[in-house]
Amino acid sequence: MGVIIGPRVIDAGLSAVTVLVAPVAVAAGYPSPAQDYFDGRIDLNAHLVKDVTSTFIVRVTGQSMEQAGISDGDELVVNRALEPKDGSVVVAVLDGELTIKRLRITATGVVLQADNPRFPDIRVPALSDLTIWGVATRCLHHV
Repeated sequence: MGVIIGPRVIDAGLSAVTVLVAPVAVAAGYPSPAQDYFDGRIDLNAHLVKDVTSTFIVRVTGQSMEQAGISDGDELVVNRALEPKDGSVVVAVLDGELTIKRLRITATGVVLQADNPRFPDIRVPALSDLTIWGVATRCLHHV
């Protein structure tokens, strides 16, 4: 179904983790003559987190969002301060159950859409309790 396992707070008090960054993009097709040196460091916190007070990491379980590039075991960077829009990938709480789905706002109501044809979309009944907990901004995918 694509549920989450406990959010983790991104601690603003910790020093930022930095990693080396290459000065050029690396081709995924044919090899290109690349520089054999690195161009300093990049702060992953600054790159991935826009608002540290409202950003969390959640771990995904399930395959309902695979066609969105979100796989079982991935971690999503979720910002609770962002306004959810039609088409946003969201962490939703529907009648007390957490799920990750694509938010669709239609003329007939709200749909929580799976991005995998093996899973049904969830049409949110009018009397249901729906809370959009946050909007996914990045997916950290294991390779």
